[in-house]
Parts: sequence; structure tokens; C-alpha cells
Amino acid sequence: MRSGRLFRVSTGDVFLKHDPHAHPDFFRAEAAGLAWLAEASPSAGTAREFGAVLARMHDAGAAGFGAAPDHYDGQLFIGRRPMSRTVHATWGSFYIAERVLPFLRIAVDAGSVTDRQCRDIEAACDLVAAGAFDDDDPPSRLHGDLWNGNVLWSPRGVVLIDPAAHGGHRETDLAMLALFGCPHLGRVVDGYESAHPLRAGWEHRVPVHQLHPLAVHAAGYGAGYGRELHRAALATLELGGST
Repeated sequence: MRSGRLFRVSTGDVFLKHDPHAHPDFFRAEAAGLAWLAEASPSAGTAREFGAVLARMHDAGAAGFGAAPDHYDGQLFIGRRPMSRTVHATWGSFYIAERVLPFLRIAVDAGSVTDRQCRDIEAACDLVAAGAFDDDDPPSRLHGDLWNGNVLWSPRGVVLIDPAAHGGHRETDLAMLALFGCPHLGRVVDGYESAHPLRAGWEHRVPVHQLHPLAVHAAGYGAGYGRELHRAALATLELGGST
């Protein structure tokens, strides 16, 4: 989950995370730290290697869609928000019931999603839950919060931090990398496909797999993310109509 950075979304709106109870240096320290870490200047070769490692991590698998890490029986979280560990037999039903709708309800209550937007988002959710985008991929071992701020680049390779790990669909981690931008993303994907080719059309399904992170952000960071969630829902409905 994004924290304490100034960033832009495709609308051109600018968002600043704010916490009136935080230490005056809290966000400044994070911004300085992220900029400092970025000075490692990830190379194309490092990005390709990261993609291959990510594919192998996904292929390690999970007990089911929504499953928590093995031997862990506690609460799951994404950022500071609780996250369900209920397991489903199919990806679409899991993704909507446990990863999208709980956060959509919070976003609606917070005023980040309008009633009109919510109707479209719920229609997209119905489509996904019905299995329109299910496939034969087994549950993958996901990082679960794989935006670029949780990917630390160094001359020795990549380190992942702050996971919201669970069993899910491997395209979801890749879609989150794309959502907030990732250095050399094309090289990351090349490396991924060298280890485990992606199913045809994965690029078109990115909005489907961005419904979860956008719902989480709409729940906490305002109407700008509500609009982005609505756009992803409309793209999902359009894609569903062409399948």
C-alpha cells in the first residue's frame, strides 16, 4: 500500500497522503529514503532477473485462492487494513468477495465512490465473480502489495518488502507493478516470461487485476482513486463483453 509520497494518477490529479498525527518528519523521511534507494539505478539486466525470480515465487504456489502463508494462523493485512484469509475454490469468487467488495464498501461509506460509480463497479464485480476471467492457473504465491515502493533495487538484485502475501492469481502482482510504475517494466515482464510464459491477452486483463489495489486506495485516499477504480471497472465490463 502506498505511503507518504506525492504521486500522480492518469487523470492528472495530484494526491498527497496526510496524517495529522504523524511526526513532522515522518513523510519527509520516507520520501528521502525512497529517493535515496532509487539512486541504486536499477539496470535492465537486474529488472529481467527480478521478473524471472518473481515467476518462480509465484510458481511456488499456495493452498488455495485467498490462503494465508503456510503455518500462519493470524490476521492478514494490506497496509494497516485487515484482509480476509477465506479460501475459495475459484479465483473470481475469491477476488471479488475477499479483495474488492470489502474495500469498495469502505470507499462508498467514505464518500470516495459515488452511487453511480458503485453501480458500474458492482456490475464489473459480478462479471469477475461469475468466472469470466477464471483460467486453469493454480493459486500463485503472491506478494500481494507489489507497487514499486515495495521493490528495493540494489546492485546485488531486488529485495521485496511489506508483503500482503496470500494465494491469488499471478497477473495481480504484475498489474500492481504496472499501476504505479516500475523501472524497466518491459524487462521485468521479459524475464518473467522466460521463466513462465503469461497467458495470451494478459495485458488487456490488467484493469481486472487492478480492481483490488484501487479499491484499497479508494477506501483510504479519496475520490481520485474512486474515479480510477470506476475506470478500471468500465474497462473490465468492456473486456467481458468481448470474451
